[in-house]
Amino acid sequence: MRAIVSQAPNEAAILTEIDPPRLDTDGEVLIQVTHSSVNYKDGSTVLGRPGFVRSWPLTLGIDIVGTVTESNSAAFSPGDHVTLNGAGAGETRSGGYAEYATAPAAALVKVPDSLTSAQAAAFGTAGFTAALAVLAIEDHGLQPGDGDILVTGAAGGVGSLAIALLARRGYTVTGSTGRIAEAQDYLTALGAAQVIDRQTLSEPTKAPLQEQRWAGVVDGVGSHTLANSLAQTRYGGIAVAYGLAQGPDLPSTVLPFILRAVTLRGANSVYAPLPLRQRAWELLDTELDLNSLDLMSSSISMAEVLELAPRILAGEIRGRTIVDVTR
Repeated sequence: MRAIVSQAPNEAAILTEIDPPRLDTDGEVLIQVTHSSVNYKDGSTVLGRPGFVRSWPLTLGIDIVGTVTESNSAAFSPGDHVTLNGAGAGETRSGGYAEYATAPAAALVKVPDSLTSAQAAAFGTAGFTAALAVLAIEDHGLQPGDGDILVTGAAGGVGSLAIALLARRGYTVTGSTGRIAEAQDYLTALGAAQVIDRQTLSEPTKAPLQEQRWAGVVDGVGSHTLANSLAQTRYGGIAVAYGLAQGPDLPSTVLPFILRAVTLRGANSVYAPLPLRQRAWELLDTELDLNSLDLMSSSISMAEVLELAPRILAGEIRGRTIVDVTR
């Protein structure tokens, strides 16, 4: 079968032919893959960047969408339409950039009947992560009308989907991006009430406490951007961190947490338990306007993934990129 494979540490992946995987573990499911997607983490692994892949050779692709062909689990049967986001795919076990993949039943979710395979892949890990962030904000008790929600990295996959979901739920959303000229109309169409330049947040922190602006934050940037966002979060607010495009450091202090009772929470798509996965997918299925999903999505072949990887790391890709594995 065709697959994009990382063959050794620090080496760029290649599109090649390998033997299809086989089921050899209880609770595993074999999937004929039709679609995947390109996420920031995929760009890193395709280019051979360290930090994610932990065994070689390995088929990449952290999203899997397809049809079950064999199952060692009572929870799934041949013919089931399923998806997997994260859960070690493309890092420690075979991923979605291949015509077949195995996956643990404990991390699989049945694709809602209302969605096509391409739409499920458009959601992918980005949509799943965005849904986790929105659920965290709602579980914290923030309601529409409680104040503005800041979304950093707004033009990226998670940012785009977070804006669409939050706006659909009635929240007032501000998007932060470094591409205002090209992204302003796009983000407004997704539901952003305003768009600000990321440079207003990305410089070294001026003070650990700044003017209170945000009731909540969805951050995919980290470093100074997250530090400034925390410093501007209102009393009792919450910041949900999911990424580190600017860096993994957090040059801040404990003052936002002590003096303003701010909560910092992570959104992790890899180790999320099945009930939370199902809850996130229910949110995506019932709340996100598919017209918004189409607005932010484009489709490529597996071969084109290799060309796209450096561009997604450079922040040049807007929204979601679907990988049609059958092409």
